[in-house]
Amino acid sequence: MNTEKLPLSQGVAVSTRQSLAAAPRPWRLAVLAGPFASLLALLLAGLLILSLSRLALVAWQWQRVQAAGILSGILVQGVRADLILLGYLLAPPLLLAPLLAQRRSFALWRSGTAVWAGAALVFIVFMELSTPQFLMQYDVRPNRLFIEYLNYPQEVFSTLWNGFRTALLLGCALTAILGVALVRLMRRTAAAMQPWPARRLLLVWPCLCLLVVMQIRSTTGHRPANPALFALSGDAMVNSLIINSPWSVLEALRAMEHEARSSEIYGEFPRARVFEEVKAAPWLRDAAFSDPGLPTLHHQPAAIQRDKPLNLVIVLQESLGATFVKSLGGLAVTPELERLKDQGWWFEQLYATGTRSVRGIEAVVAGYAPTPARSTVKLSLAQRNFYTLADGLGRQGYHTEFVYGGEAHFDNMRSFFTGNGFQKIVDIGDMKPSFVGSWGASDEDLFAKSLERLGQLQAQRVESGKPFFSLIFTSSNHAPFEFPDGKITLHDKEKQTVNNAVKYADHTLGDFMRAARKQAYWKDTVFLIVADHDNRVYGNSLVPIKKFHIPALILGADIAPRRIQQIASQIDLAPTLLSLLGVSSTHPMIGRDFVKDGTSPGRALIQYNDVFAYLDEAGATVLQPGHAPLAGSYDAVRGEFSAFTAPAGQARVDQAMAHVMLPSLLYREQRYRVP
Repeated sequence: MNTEKLPLSQGVAVSTRQSLAAAPRPWRLAVLAGPFASLLALLLAGLLILSLSRLALVAWQWQRVQAAGILSGILVQGVRADLILLGYLLAPPLLLAPLLAQRRSFALWRSGTAVWAGAALVFIVFMELSTPQFLMQYDVRPNRLFIEYLNYPQEVFSTLWNGFRTALLLGCALTAILGVALVRLMRRTAAAMQPWPARRLLLVWPCLCLLVVMQIRSTTGHRPANPALFALSGDAMVNSLIINSPWSVLEALRAMEHEARSSEIYGEFPRARVFEEVKAAPWLRDAAFSDPGLPTLHHQPAAIQRDKPLNLVIVLQESLGATFVKSLGGLAVTPELERLKDQGWWFEQLYATGTRSVRGIEAVVAGYAPTPARSTVKLSLAQRNFYTLADGLGRQGYHTEFVYGGEAHFDNMRSFFTGNGFQKIVDIGDMKPSFVGSWGASDEDLFAKSLERLGQLQAQRVESGKPFFSLIFTSSNHAPFEFPDGKITLHDKEKQTVNNAVKYADHTLGDFMRAARKQAYWKDTVFLIVADHDNRVYGNSLVPIKKFHIPALILGADIAPRRIQQIASQIDLAPTLLSLLGVSSTHPMIGRDFVKDGTSPGRALIQYNDVFAYLDEAGATVLQPGHAPLAGSYDAVRGEFSAFTAPAGQARVDQAMAHVMLPSLLYREQRYRVP
């Protein structure tokens, strides 16, 4: 039959029938889909890959999935989440279809959609193959941390190569193999693609757009579906299995654009009530807040009066959770810290504010409460005129510096510190280390340099009378757990394990403290030893509180032994240190001075991904996006967080809401500063 003499639509219909008849059976669907064949292939292949990945993860984590009791929800709602992701990936080329899927530009459309679909599928494969290792480390699917680490390829690649080489090579190989197969699939699909008449294209296109919009919204409610909608159990890891890793990362990327208002994900709360609730804390009730423009700024008179202010040294220990401290219920791999704890103020119930080093830095060094956003160490509005101990002590005549065994630019630390009061930065470039791992000089080399710097600062103090503040940040206890041979008796047979790395870090800490005790500055210096966070945070609850429990010890000078049993937060340390130093100061910190108030019940503020917990003696109030606040109980002795017992009472909800709203408000309005 001569199709050239037929009307165009009839000719195309005949051509389509001929193509169907000639096409192998697997490709006949591509012929029927016409110009949308590659997009249909993306949808079907994407659903298959994501479903198989989820089934594999469910099988791997079966014990926790079974305990959660939501297997059917994981599988059904998982497909729903996959459709949302695929809807986002289908939307860009679909919107261009009326312009490019016409006959005159069909060659461009054919190749363009094939490339787009192939790249999208490779991205999906890569993210899903990256999931198991990320899940092992952080107990959730890849999220914002995955994005943040991409800013530091040298450190990240070194860590992966030295600690997870097999997983890295296997993941890359599988991505390459599956990627080649998917690209070939897209080429075959594109080859079978047939153009449609303009009328059919323009009639079908709006219907497809409507379907994709419905696919992305996935609900008839006022707001479209988001990852919070899929939190079906009390186990955050199991909830993360429901969504897929590509969507988790893309959603985190989107959320990072709105970080200034990050706390609003928990709902609305009156601004006036924020300050009212926060200032009602026993340790803030008598403070005078005299500047309406800086709502938390107040004067803290030192509870200890001294003729001369003391020096301050903070040793921020990488990933040293209570998990590794026997007297706090952990393993016996920190004998030096256990020995030291009887020589100063030992915090028995101190909790980290988050799971990242920069979160620990902003809490310990700036007394800043956590938000669902990235740490202020990395946010633009906090790079100057943001209060830190270095800023406050610098105004009191202190020399201030930061000493780190790695490269200080990591996690934006150099920018944040130099812009907010630290007068000198000392990092690996200023050292001659005998051992260098993926994250820089060993703790041994770090402490050797620190002792050298402290000696120089003491000489300057003798000459000028100028006190000093030094922040020392360790790194040996970080995956892939590299440290020198022959320094310790290994706890585990295999050398490069977290337990051995902690024991090595503890060994070097003990040597450092013994050396410092012999120096002239010891009697004039307060030392704080505290963790930034635990090594891994995991557990079958929305907030695994036990994994936020960390050690802290204040010693030196004339500090007498004391056990602090109340619940405390990292943000309480800075105000307490100021009193011990004998420094009266005006600052915006809301933390507690344990020198002045050692009897009031305590509280801790905990941020775990997008879940916030306010912990006190009565239990925990938990806030999550898109869900009603919940209340639960926590047994600090056993480290057990019970199942949620009931919706949280309004008074406790107000308390939690105020404390999570405050830091976001202070950041975006740039009010966390001293004039």
